Parts: sequence; C-alpha cells; structure tokens
Amino acid sequence: MAAAPIRQRSGPGGPRAQLPPCYYEGYLEKRGPKEKASRRLWTCLCGNSLYFFNNAKDAHYVERLDLGGFVSLKDDCSRDRNLEAARLILRMKDGETKLTLNVPSCLTLLPGQLQMLREVVDKERSRRRTRTPTRAPPSPLSVPLVGEIPPCFRPVSRTEAEVLLERHPDCGNMLLRPGRDGCSLAVTTRQDLNGSVFRHYRVTQRDQGGYVIDVENPIPCADLHEVIDALVEKTAGTLQPFLLEEPYEENITYVSANDENGERILHTAPSSPLPRAPALPPKQDRWPSSPLSRSPAPDRRILTSPVPASPTNPMRRLILSPSPLTQTLNEELKMKLEKRRASQE
Repeated sequence: MAAAPIRQRSGPGGPRAQLPPCYYEGYLEKRGPKEKASRRLWTCLCGNSLYFFNNAKDAHYVERLDLGGFVSLKDDCSRDRNLEAARLILRMKDGETKLTLNVPSCLTLLPGQLQMLREVVDKERSRRRTRTPTRAPPSPLSVPLVGEIPPCFRPVSRTEAEVLLERHPDCGNMLLRPGRDGCSLAVTTRQDLNGSVFRHYRVTQRDQGGYVIDVENPIPCADLHEVIDALVEKTAGTLQPFLLEEPYEENITYVSANDENGERILHTAPSSPLPRAPALPPKQDRWPSSPLSRSPAPDRRILTSPVPASPTNPMRRLILSPSPLTQTLNEELKMKLEKRRASQE
C-alpha cells in the first residue's frame, strides 16, 4: 500500500472519528484465507489494525484485520501470469492474507522516510501508554428499563459491540446495548458480505409504555424481548441473539509471595475429595422399652402346664401321655439312684 496523505475524516461524530489515529491509508488489493480472488479496498492503518473500506468516501468499514496476531511479513517472489497474484504475504496466527504489493528484497530508505517511520512508531507507543487498561463503563440509562432484560444485552459501546460480534461469530450476530445518548438503546448486528457488515438500530422507549424500533416504518414492541423477536422475524431468522458463554475455572488458584526473594507465584490449590458425611446413629425403637412394660421371657415349663381336658385335643395326648422310651429311661434312672443311696448307707 503506497503511502497517501491522510484525508479529512467525516465530522467529529462520524464513524471514522471513533477509530484510532490513522497513520497511512490508500488502495490495496487483498485476498484473505477463504477468498478466491483479490479485492481492491481502501485501507487505513489505524492504531494496531487495518480497516478496509469499499472506497475512500465510505464511513463504515467492511472488514477489520487486527495486527495483534502478527507472525511474519514476507515478499512473495513467485511469478504468476494471473494479475491477481499476490506479492506480499501477511502471516497471522489464524491464517495468511495475501496483498498485491511488491517489496524488493533489498530496500534502502531515505533519511526522511526513516524519520516518518520513527514518528509513526512513537505515536503508536504513546497511544498505548495513554490507553487505560480497563475500558470506561458506558453511561447508564437515564430511563429505567421496562420488563426483563434479554440475555443478549451487553453494556458495551458501538465499537466494542462490533469487536464482540466479529470475534465470536458462532455465538450470534445481534446484541442489545445502551445508546450513546444514555436515554435510548441500540441493536448492533453483523453479517458477512465479502467481509463484515455492521448495522446499528436505535430503540427508544415510548411514553405510553413499551419500546419502538426507529426505522423508516417504526416497529412498536411491548418489551425488549419483543424487540429482539421482531428483528429475528423480520430477517427470517438470519439475525440471532448474541449469547456468549463465559468459561469458568476448573481449579482454584491463588497468588502468594516467596519469603526468600519476594517473587509472587501463582499456585493451584490441591484438589481433595469432599469429606464424607457423618455416619447416622443406630436406629432405635420408636417406643423405648421399660422394665415395667417389658414382656416376661417365655417359660419353658408352659409346655407342661395342664391342657384343657378334651378327648379330641392332640396336644393333651402329646404332653400327658409319655412315650415308652421315656418311661424306660425314667425307670433305669430311678433304679441307679436307689442303688447309689444304698451303697452310701
């Protein structure tokens, strides 16, 4: 991409005014990893990203290439009859992008060109130093929201919404966010048409209740859920709510300082099984027994107790009529006892 003078951007509130400082811009032929042919796009190097526009007058960019995943940049010296053949290969972590730009293997820059590069590097370093590590939260809505908030609501700005939708295309392509004026809402959508195409729709709250989507033919909605459902229905399901599942940690970690050198180290807490539940006490009778209520032990002599006289009662015959063997044993025992007494006398 040949260096071109920085053109005057659109008004102070224009979309390009929200981009980082622009260092270089000009036409560039680009072929992405999934593209079969190169496209001639107006390209702006803003901050640490390349923003691609259909032409120099467009206010909305159609694609953005974050250079944070830069791996290498090399000249493609291969010769091809195809005029769209790229001469420069920009290798990123997620793939290669081919650019139609010839870079000689041996390049000597003039002192003025070297000074321009130093100024660009200094500007970018200064921008990164002044940039706060945490983004400022958006201004809260001055009008309270009516009804339940849809899960696709994100408290982000317009630029942050575009980045979210572009980084997570599998999580949906439409999210609800606060409006810039703090009194309204907005819906940001992303679709693919030779690159990312973003659209923003204003959603205002009506005095009589509910919301309305501010388009050419306003769409009234009872609540915010109906706003999302209306956009899904109008686009035949092409637009889907953005639902980003945040990952959770699987282990407990903590930071501690070394007593010897003071170095802080991240530790992982040991995973131990959960403690066993205490054993239940032995089950007791519902009604405790007492000496008074305890039933007496059965008396074995009850078998020899008299049985009601009944000639037909077999139990009476079993108990009162001993067997011949029993009588013989009793007689022998009686005789032995009598002999022992006689010998003792």
